Amino acid sequence: MKKISLCSLSPYEKMAYVLCDYSAKIKPKETVLLSGSIQAEPLLSALYKRVLEHGAYPLVRMTIPEAEHMFYTHANDDQLKHVSDIALYEAKHIDAAIYVQSESNTKCLSEIDPAKIALTRQMRKHISDIIMKRVRWTLTLFPTSAYAQDAGMSRIDFEQFVMKALFADKPDPVGEWRALSKRQDRIIKGLAKAREVRILAKDTDLVLSVAGRKFINSNGHRNMPCGEVFTGPVETSANGYIHFTYPVCLSGNEIKDVFLRFKNGKVIEARAGSNENFLKKMIDIDPGAKRIGELGIGTNYGIDRFIKNILFDEKIGGSIHLALGKSYTETGGKNKSALHWDMIKDLRDGGEFHVDGRVFQKNGKFV
Repeated sequence: MKKISLCSLSPYEKMAYVLCDYSAKIKPKETVLLSGSIQAEPLLSALYKRVLEHGAYPLVRMTIPEAEHMFYTHANDDQLKHVSDIALYEAKHIDAAIYVQSESNTKCLSEIDPAKIALTRQMRKHISDIIMKRVRWTLTLFPTSAYAQDAGMSRIDFEQFVMKALFADKPDPVGEWRALSKRQDRIIKGLAKAREVRILAKDTDLVLSVAGRKFINSNGHRNMPCGEVFTGPVETSANGYIHFTYPVCLSGNEIKDVFLRFKNGKVIEARAGSNENFLKKMIDIDPGAKRIGELGIGTNYGIDRFIKNILFDEKIGGSIHLALGKSYTETGGKNKSALHWDMIKDLRDGGEFHVDGRVFQKNGKFV
């Protein structure tokens, strides 16, 4: 494959270069799934071209706007439970996948019965488990007008925000990601022998055990943009309470002022200022949905604002996030669930993150 001049690439060609050459590490003769809506056509086209330049075989799955809304509105019980044999075969045979978030309406599922969404998630869980275990997958975002509106920005400004978050505005974006990876290696070194962490902030005092668990350097291969280190806490260890700073968004639903109280790892109290019923429905999907599957520390200080999209928000430098539900097995986490739901706590204004009784981070800065 011949070398390319980055300065000659369009923004989406540059983004495709980062995703194919750094994130997914596409190799010749691999089958590569490219998935997104027709909104993301400029990026999907650039990805298609770059995959071909690698000598691989692109497989495109392009959806129509609000297809999920049509599905949950019109599907009968049999259709809600149906799992495609083709989707299962695909999960077992693709080598890599690049998923492009590209919604035209981020609220299209807000009026859908959460029980329907929960049922379909449960039925498709084994396919997502296969993909998680054997496929080199990468998740990214195409800057649609819907995401720009959620962020309170113009589409052009939001596009620039996305490019900046991916380091696609830099002369050497891959070099920038490698430098971030080294910084996160140093953070992980400081956490290597950690046994217990404590999160302290307004309306928050939560203790978790991380003894025997591994912290992972999330440096842009799975999520793009990225910038976090994460682990799977001991499933029975969470004790205390936490109030999440920002609204929690899932399937078009926005839940404000989420408050959770834990005892021996399990949620025993769940409150919210809005959409509390949806919150409770989701954590009742299965027994694992009431336990913490992930603890993450955001390290990307280039992402400095909340935009109502977890792909970006959980990486905010100076924040931590907890995910209810499924653990990532590479951390040593053992929690199983059809749910994996990230919730963010900002520590930049008076918050502290303690490791084995010492202050590891204060006011969002490492000490």
